[in-house]
This record gives sequence, C-alpha cells and structure tokens, in this order.
Amino acid sequence: MQTYLTTTTAAAALGLALFASPAVAGEAAVGAAEPAYSVWMAESIMSRGQGIMTGQGGSSELLQAGITQRALGAVAMRYPAGATTPRITQYLEESAASVVPFTSNATYDALSYPMDRLSTGNALIGLASTSDNETASTEARTAADALRQSIDLNRRNDLGGLWYYVYPNWSYLDGMWSLAPFYTHYALDAAFHGSVDGSSENATTEALDDMVFQLDLLWNHTYNATSGLLAHGYDASRTAVWANNVTGASPHVWGRSLGWYSMALVDTLQILPPTGPACKYRDSILLKWRILASGLLQAVDAATGGWWQVMDEPGRAGNYIESSGTAMFAYALLKSARLGYLPAEDVMEALTVGTRAQKYLTDAFVVRDANGTLSYNGTVAVCSLNSTATYEYYVGQPINYNSVLGSAAYILASLEVEH
Repeated sequence: MQTYLTTTTAAAALGLALFASPAVAGEAAVGAAEPAYSVWMAESIMSRGQGIMTGQGGSSELLQAGITQRALGAVAMRYPAGATTPRITQYLEESAASVVPFTSNATYDALSYPMDRLSTGNALIGLASTSDNETASTEARTAADALRQSIDLNRRNDLGGLWYYVYPNWSYLDGMWSLAPFYTHYALDAAFHGSVDGSSENATTEALDDMVFQLDLLWNHTYNATSGLLAHGYDASRTAVWANNVTGASPHVWGRSLGWYSMALVDTLQILPPTGPACKYRDSILLKWRILASGLLQAVDAATGGWWQVMDEPGRAGNYIESSGTAMFAYALLKSARLGYLPAEDVMEALTVGTRAQKYLTDAFVVRDANGTLSYNGTVAVCSLNSTATYEYYVGQPINYNSVLGSAAYILASLEVEH
C-alpha cells in the first residue's frame, strides 16, 4: 500500500510526491502517436495560463490554483522523462509562488478566502523546502505557515466545525479536500509542524485529531444511510432556510461537493503512514471511504457511466451528468482500487466504473481545438449554500467552459486510467 513517496524530481520538491503515482519512463504510456490525455490536458491548461493566482478571479481562484498544482504535479511524477515535464515543473513553481502574496497574512489575506485556500498549501510546503531561491523559499514558508495558522483562526460553530466561509455556522463538504491533506501533510512534516503550534508530539496529535473531527462532523450531519451519500453541508444552528430541523443538513447531494470530500478521504489516506502513531487515524477515514464508495457505485448512471449534478434526483427533468464531479469520483475509485483501500469484492467494479467514466468524459466533454489543445466542457459553476439550496437552484447554475475545476480533475482520473 502506497503512502509516503520519495523522489528526486522537481515535482516532488513541490511537495506533490505525497499524492503522486509511481513513475514510468516517457509520456507515450499507451504507445500512441498522441500524448496521453493527462499530458495533453496539462499542456492545454498551461497554454491558457490557468492556475496562476492573479487576485482577479474571485473567491475560488485559490482553489483553481490548488487543483491545478495537484494535477500538474501528478503528471510530472507519472511521466518524469516526458518532453513537457520540465515546463510543468516550472509552471508549478510559478503557480505556487503566485499565491504567496494572497496567503501570507493569516489574519487577513488567508481568512478572506473560503477554506479552499488551503488547497495551495502542499505546493507551498514543497517550494519552501527545496527552492534554490532563498527569497522564494522564505516567502513560501511564510505563506504555508499562515495557511496553517488560518485553520486555528477560522471561525467555528458551537460543535467545533469549521465555517466554510463567512456564513455563520455553515460547514460544507467542499472544503475538506483543501483542509485534510494539507492539515495532515503539515502536521507530519518535521520541518513544519512546529512552526505554528509548537514543536511537539502533542501538537501533531491535536492537528490530526481535529482533521478527523472535521471529517466526522460533516459525515455525522450530512450522511444519508439509505443512499450512502452525503448532502452538500449543514447548518449547526439549524436556522438556514434549507436546514433539516434535526441534523441541520442541506436537502440535496451536489455532485462536486461530494467529489471534493471523496478525494479528501482517498488523498489523506495516502499521506497517513501505515505504521507509527499517526496510522491510527487511517481506520475511521478508510471506513468512511468504503461506505461512500459503495454509495457512489450504486449512484452511477447506468446509461452514461457518469454521475448526476444533483445525485439524489437522478433522471429528473433538468438534471444532467456533470463533468467535474464525474472526474473526481472516477479518480477516487480508481486510485483507491489501485492502492488497496477497497474491499476485494469491490475492486473490479470500481476499476470498471472508473474507467468507463473517464472514457465517457473523454468522448462527451473533451473538445479537440483547432490549435491542437484540448478544451473541457460540462463543469458547473460554483454552487453555494448561500442560496435556496433547492433542486432548481443547483440545476440552474451556469456551465463553465474550460473550468480547471473540471479539467484538472479529468487529468487525475486520466492518470489513473493510464496506469
């Protein structure tokens, strides 16, 4: 079972080796004249200048940078001898450096963004650890420390759950992919875990306890035992117009929010070591993922192999197969099958379903442009619980063309298929 990975590649230097796949030589993994779809989409994202923080891209811009860093780092690790890999590594450094001015003040800059801000933390840790540029290294470390401190400063509801953003008492599934891997990585990295909360074993334990606690709170308040799926989020005060009067849960299962949570479980499992004191945190996360994976396998659309935008209303008028959530589920299922996180009886089904989903995405949503790049369609815009959270709201949000929230997730799913 794969956990910590060590490598001398520059992608690993950015801290992304924690999530990377075993490397193979060259990028023509399938012996085709064209590059692998993961590489091709990576080149296309870079050609559009996406994943570089500008401050002009709204509250989700840090998340766009984070998911881009994650996907490009995984490509560089998978294809270390690829012709594009040096450019990918350089681009990763540019992306990581671009977020520094926006996250270096924990009490203002970092907290002015949703929890998605934490998605950039792993690349900052790597840049701080190994950059040859002393100024860049110092600035990246400052930003990584500020992101970690922002978790402690983040407002919480009466249950101890982290607010996703500025909405009082509301916690979203969305933030967990950004929170859990970074929280875990930072706590277990000996060069970092003492920076904010003291260099002690207790500090590491407290951070990992809280990481699991946040996953638990969302699970306990949004999980539906009938479907095996989780609603978008919950209001601890149960006063939101959409809140269940017992659990506080929102009424619908939004695909991409559940996709973030699914990836959070799988990616955090990969970071946690299989032995030693920290391995105890694996059990509850592994149990959640196995239950959720079973629900996802049941929820896949039989006709297309994808997953619905509103997953608890399959086939309802106005509903549609959404490309970012589908890519995230394909990635999580394929990766967990590969790394042994699923029961033996579910492995073949997960591989079959995940591979079929990636092929459907390629056929239905990947667009071959005249200039030789790839574009990506079918990714819904941000859906917020700062809304009515009705079915009509979710299916009425616009579809974004070339959203990296979809195309980067597609890269991750494609890398798994290319194994």
